[in-house]
Amino acid sequence: MALTRLTLSQFRNYESLRLDLESRPVVLTGANGAGKTNLLEAISMLAPGRGLRSAPFAELVRAGGGATSRQWGVAAELIGPQGETRLGTSWTDPEYSTGNGGGRQVKIDGVLQKSSGALSRHVRVTWLTPSMDRLFTGPAADRRRFLDRLVLSFDPDHGTRVQTFEKVMRERNRLLEQGSSNAAWLSGLEQQMAEAGIAIAAARSAAVNELAALLARTGKASESGHFPWVEISLEGELERQISELPAVEVEEKYRRMLAESRAQDAAAGRTLHGPHRSDLNVVHGPKGIAASYCSTGEQKALLVGIVLAHARVIRAAFEGFAPLLLLDEISAHLDENRRNGLFDELMELGAQAWMTGTDLSLFSALGDRAQYLAMDDGSVKRN
Repeated sequence: MALTRLTLSQFRNYESLRLDLESRPVVLTGANGAGKTNLLEAISMLAPGRGLRSAPFAELVRAGGGATSRQWGVAAELIGPQGETRLGTSWTDPEYSTGNGGGRQVKIDGVLQKSSGALSRHVRVTWLTPSMDRLFTGPAADRRRFLDRLVLSFDPDHGTRVQTFEKVMRERNRLLEQGSSNAAWLSGLEQQMAEAGIAIAAARSAAVNELAALLARTGKASESGHFPWVEISLEGELERQISELPAVEVEEKYRRMLAESRAQDAAAGRTLHGPHRSDLNVVHGPKGIAASYCSTGEQKALLVGIVLAHARVIRAAFEGFAPLLLLDEISAHLDENRRNGLFDELMELGAQAWMTGTDLSLFSALGDRAQYLAMDDGSVKRN
C-alpha cells in the first residue's frame, strides 16, 4: 500500500502542498516546528477517526487563513487492495458553511460517503508518536486508546461502539449523580451499555489474541531479532468472562451488574465496572518483567515490536497490503543496531513508512531504499 500523490489545503501550517511520491518509504527531515508531524497528521486523516493527535477538527485549520477560510482538506491517490483509488477528506466550519451544513466530508473516487468509516475499505494507517513513549508507565486510559486504534484495523465499527458506550455511560452517571428515580430510563441506558460493552471487550480480545498468536508463531522474536519478543494480554472483568462464557450470557450478567451497582456507582461518582476499566498488560519476554519496569529504550523497542506485529497481521488480512506506517521521531531512544534493524524490517514488511527526524544522518542506513524530503515551515523539497 502506498500513497502516490498527497495534496493538502489550509491544513495546520500548510497553505497548499502537493507531493508526487514513489512507493518506497519516505523520510521527512527538518528543524523542530517545520511541519513534519503536521504532514503525518494529515495522512492519518485519510483513515477513520480523528487522526494521530486526536485534535478537534477546527484546530487543524491553518492559522492566519482569515474568518472566511475556516476549512481544510487532505486528498491522496493510493495504490491498495482496490487498485488505484482517490481518497479525500475535508472539514468546513458550520458557521461559515453554505449549503451542506459543514462538518467533515469524505469522498472516494469523487463519490461522497456517508461516514469516514468507508475509508477502511481502502486504507489502513497506524502510527507511533513521541507522546506514546511513556505508554507503559502512564495511565491505563492511554493503553486502552492505543489498543482501540489497533482494533480499528480489524473492526472498523469498533470506534463507533466505544463512542456510544462512553456517551451512554456519561448519561447514566449524570442521572445517578442527580439521584434520578427513573428506573426505566436507567435500565434502557444500562442495556445499551451492556450491548456496546460486550462488543468492545470481544473485539479487543480478538485483536490481542491475534497479535499474541503472531508473536508466538514467529518464535517469540521479531524476524530480524532486533526487538525483544512481547507477551501481551488483556486485564478486565468482561474480557475474562468472554473467554469462558457465551457473549449473550456475559451481556446479561453485565446488565444485571450495572443495575445492582447503581448505589455504589452513585457514591463513587463514576461507573466502576465495564470495558472502560480494562488494561493492556505487556511483558518483556526475554526478561520476564512488566514493560513498566523496563528502561526507556527497552520500552520503545517493545512498542515498535507490537506495532510491527500489528502491521503483519493487517498485511495478512488485507490482501497482502501492509498499512501505511507513520513513525514520528522514530530514532529517539533507539540505538544504531535497533534503528538499522527497524529499517530492514520495514523493507521486509513492504510498508510505505513515513519517518521523521531532525538529523538526516540517522537514516543513512536506508540508502536509496527510501525517498527523502526536507521540510521548512510549510514547504517541502527533495533532499
